Amino acid sequence: MSNTPAPDKEMQFRRDMIFLLLCAVFLTALVMGNIIGTTKFATLFEWNMPDWMIPLVPSLVRDDSLYVMSIPVGLVAFPFTFFVTDLVSELFGRRRAQLLVWVGFFMNVFMLFIMTVNYYLPNTGGVSAGESLFDGVYGFMVGNTIGSMIAYLTAQTIDVRLYHFWKRFTSGKHLWLRNNASTMVSQLVDSTAILSILYFSGNLGDNVTTLGALVILIFNSYIFKFFAALFDTPLIYLGVRFLNKYEEDPDGNSLYNRNIAEGMTK
Repeated sequence: MSNTPAPDKEMQFRRDMIFLLLCAVFLTALVMGNIIGTTKFATLFEWNMPDWMIPLVPSLVRDDSLYVMSIPVGLVAFPFTFFVTDLVSELFGRRRAQLLVWVGFFMNVFMLFIMTVNYYLPNTGGVSAGESLFDGVYGFMVGNTIGSMIAYLTAQTIDVRLYHFWKRFTSGKHLWLRNNASTMVSQLVDSTAILSILYFSGNLGDNVTTLGALVILIFNSYIFKFFAALFDTPLIYLGVRFLNKYEEDPDGNSLYNRNIAEGMTK
């Protein structure tokens, strides 16, 4: 008797594999972003604005004519989380996307629990080579993770719900609209929430002591996420085009012709 899996079972296995791979990318980006968080702010670029532009740019986000794009390094990973939830929403539907959001939330709780246990375990003198480094990372991570979990759960839930609102509204058409309209709104919520929580909890740098400085950080953070959302739109199209034969969207609003996709698998 042949041990070759039946076509439907093989397809289900591949669907599960794709979903697990997307979950792995999502959770890795989420946990890594929370661990490194605001331990370092990186300058992406500096730009001397022309004279005609200076009056158009608020003074809060520039130093005379110099605009500096500075973001926390943990932020670099987060656009991948919104990319994955949009792709999971498109391929597997709202329930799986929301499930992934909740799994990510509890993963952060679990990570914080394990790190806290390790923090309070007694140190083995003469063996630990980086105790002060661990303590410093833990101190930053606690505030970052708690603040991030609140902002993350709110923003990702908004992202999933807005994505499916626009998908139903357009009957599955205009992927670029739901991808950008959901992500750009939810990322503004995320940037404002996380940085405001860190600011009022005193978990930002010593120079971030005014609301003006906070506004600069939120502005830079959101601008980075805004353009990241624009740049990931072609990737969303490529991902859906490449993976559409694994689609199992219960709403039935397929971007591509399901008959063609099913024919490709036969």
